[in-house]
Amino acid sequence: MAPRYYWKGYLKLSLVTCPVAMTPATSESEKVRFHTLNKDTGNRVVSQYVDSITGKPVKDENEAKGYARGENDYIILTDDDLDRVALDTVKTIDIDKFVPAESIEWVYLEKPHYLMPDDAVGNEAFAVIRDAMKSDGVVGVSKLVMGRRERAVILEPRDQGIVLWSLRYGDEVRPEESYFEDIDDEADPDLVPLVQKLIKQKSAHWSSDMVSDPIQTSLLKLIEEKRKALKPKKAAKGKAAEAAPTSNVVNIMDALRKSVQADLKGRKAG
Repeated sequence: MAPRYYWKGYLKLSLVTCPVAMTPATSESEKVRFHTLNKDTGNRVVSQYVDSITGKPVKDENEAKGYARGENDYIILTDDDLDRVALDTVKTIDIDKFVPAESIEWVYLEKPHYLMPDDAVGNEAFAVIRDAMKSDGVVGVSKLVMGRRERAVILEPRDQGIVLWSLRYGDEVRPEESYFEDIDDEADPDLVPLVQKLIKQKSAHWSSDMVSDPIQTSLLKLIEEKRKALKPKKAAKGKAAEAAPTSNVVNIMDALRKSVQADLKGRKAG
């Protein structure tokens, strides 16, 4: 199946321009989603805009954006009005600056998108920009209108393509110092080797299975059970809660030693 593109436009660097297409790198389409129903009839519930004064439904063609300038006093803007003030970044990713790839702090990265050439003619220009960034270890900084909002973005070369990350604005990021300042600067040097042993014993190659969603699996199982039974079954009684520890005070040295020993025993038993 041919990919469905979220956005199409142009990638521009000085006088070099090529047509590109973009699609989100992540998707939630596989998530279990629910419709709101009328429990008595089983029919779907629909929502619609209604006039707050008359209470009458508003047709789609009569909807407009309103900027409040006072109580119940708005300046109305239509889609045509908004299109007239569209920025150049609606259709063009113009790379303005380059910065070292490692200089972008992780907390600014918001959402990844795959960027690729949109036709064979633009392939060469795209590849040249990609490989030049890759060779110099830099990412491109630009802006792009996404959802009628201009966002700062970076372009990161990745394999044969480019990953475009939308960025959070500076006022959206909380400084970490405010939250980490009361934490000890250094750990007990006698404890670090024990944790390192645990890390080594539990180390593995990354797999997407490590971030699977057990809730989705359980929901799908529940839905299938209900489909087969056509009526809900009584939930089984849960197991009695385990007794709470008599104290929350734990000797971390003993706990780490026991963790290392238990992990080793488990590996030998396996």
